[in-house]
Amino acid sequence: MLSDYYIEVAHHSLNKYGEELCGDKVEIIKSKDRMIVVLADGLGSGVKANILATLTSKIMITMLEQGADIKDTIDTITHTLPICNVRKIGYSTFTILEIDHQLNARIIEFDNPPVFILRNHKILEIDKIEILSADKYVWVSEFKLEVNDEITLCSDGVIHAGVGRLLNHGWEWRHVAEFLELQSTPSAEKLNRRLIETCKKLYDDKPGDDTTAVTIKVRNPQWLQILTGPPELKAKDSEVVSQFMSQFGKKIVCGGTAANIVSRELDREIVTEIEYIDPLVPPTARIKGIDLVTEGVLTLKMVLGKLKQINLNADEPIFTKEDGVSRLLKLLLEESTHIHFWVGRAINPAHQNPDFPKELSIKNNIVKDIVNELSVMGKLVTLEYTD
Repeated sequence: MLSDYYIEVAHHSLNKYGEELCGDKVEIIKSKDRMIVVLADGLGSGVKANILATLTSKIMITMLEQGADIKDTIDTITHTLPICNVRKIGYSTFTILEIDHQLNARIIEFDNPPVFILRNHKILEIDKIEILSADKYVWVSEFKLEVNDEITLCSDGVIHAGVGRLLNHGWEWRHVAEFLELQSTPSAEKLNRRLIETCKKLYDDKPGDDTTAVTIKVRNPQWLQILTGPPELKAKDSEVVSQFMSQFGKKIVCGGTAANIVSRELDREIVTEIEYIDPLVPPTARIKGIDLVTEGVLTLKMVLGKLKQINLNADEPIFTKEDGVSRLLKLLLEESTHIHFWVGRAINPAHQNPDFPKELSIKNNIVKDIVNELSVMGKLVTLEYTD
């Protein structure tokens, strides 16, 4: 049975200019019953800040996962963090978000910028209660989420973006809120990248502070089914195609052999597309009832390269081309929450020495790497082998 909603999470950071380590840290735990997100901002920058933020986020998320009270958790943090010899304080500011399986949300804030909550592209005002916990005042708010609601947590590097460069007083909270209200995107990933990319530009590519944003979006599930490679046993062709076509969501076929099998079993013609020819990208085709048909290993390898590049920097990917790689990336990143790969175990002699073990197949390894990259982006990705 399909869930009524999916909570998508995306986060990206910019290191302070000249620093190898980020002084902000994000920890996320998802279970069947709830999700916990912790954003910690360590005092200062560099190695020291990174250690403080890492300790804070790890301790907090571990204790909260085990059911510890927030006061006990903060008290543990207060007595655990090392003291700065210069400032005589040792702490990390933090924001905690908890969401249960019924979309009940709780936010706990300590010295980080206030959380941005958007409903219908407008900032949602939520009542907050101030409580004293382990000699520290924290703000606690509780509310019910709805599908398409967006929540953005950020470190102060976001609202300080542009200080001393393009803006006198930084971006400021209200300006960030106005920016978020103007955005219209189906995915948390795209909204988060757009926010961080804007911060990067305001800093003129030289961030004056560690800058981190975490975006959570409640979405209706969007399924994507991807079939690549034929089953090892030809007798399974009909069964695999039948199961593939019976699934929810959009359908993609990657690979000439897989496309020929689908065409034969469905008795539908393959038509090569010639409208969008890119000499650097293998051509695509059309089969009635299939949303995208691409070449196999080369296209998947190019998609993997793009995904790795996207995950290595905070730039927002823009899909304006109509080639197979761009179209597949758009479906993966913007038009899906749940992605299921159907991977045939048959080895193509043109791509692989048939004497090699199946687990060393080039195609299989590329798909596994794609699954890993998409999982980092907050997608729920599963993989099924067809024997």
